[in-house]
Amino acid sequence: MTVLLLKLLLTPLLIGLVTLAGRRWGPVVNGLLVGMPLTSGPISFILAKQYGLQFATKAASGNLAGQVAMCVFCLTYGLLAQKRKWIVCAASAIGAYLISTVGLNSIPWRLPWAFLVLIGAIVAVSWILPKQAYARSSSAPPAWDLPARIVAATAMVFIISESANALGPQLSGLISTFPVFAVIFASFTQFQQGADATLPLLRSLVLGSASFALFFLAVGVCLLPLGIAATYAIAVGAALTASGFSYAITKDRRQTVVSP
Repeated sequence: MTVLLLKLLLTPLLIGLVTLAGRRWGPVVNGLLVGMPLTSGPISFILAKQYGLQFATKAASGNLAGQVAMCVFCLTYGLLAQKRKWIVCAASAIGAYLISTVGLNSIPWRLPWAFLVLIGAIVAVSWILPKQAYARSSSAPPAWDLPARIVAATAMVFIISESANALGPQLSGLISTFPVFAVIFASFTQFQQGADATLPLLRSLVLGSASFALFFLAVGVCLLPLGIAATYAIAVGAALTASGFSYAITKDRRQTVVSP
């Protein structure tokens, strides 16, 4: 019953809060928050409860490697955004993500290497993506926007957590980073506000992946010796610290804007 309640309540709560925060403070803050482990974090917690500490510890390496594929998604979308329509950008970026995931799954990842590769990907993609300022916008999201995001996130948590035993820990970790919200946020932003707002969102999402990296490093290192409660408290603290640092270094490029 506890696991079921987590699936039904935790992810919708997180996604709802982040969506509302993004609407209030704009695409840069939105990207930083979406870069955090909003779906993969709850999935990791559920895996630890449902399949044991060893399973969730092994899955942490897959989580880190999977976020590299997320960086590839952001890079692909960002490079196409100024020349192509949102649907072409989204389809191409999803394709790049899937190809990357297949390649990453062929490697037997260990925690230290997965962490270092992800940090390298964050630095490289942040440097390559254009540094684009964005203009103020007053476009409002449709009424179905927030419920759709919540339903999609909750469905993903159910699907991955219920199929994890068959997929194994590494692949479970990899696919938990599927860019459901990156697709939604990037596509809506480009459609409603254009590439100038989409690029800051994507760059911030990549920078926000630093919080993801520290979260799963903590899970991989601490879960077996410290147990569930202490580990996820440490992981959340590490993720929030990294997100705060990323927020500070993007301060000079922020402007208030309503994000879809």
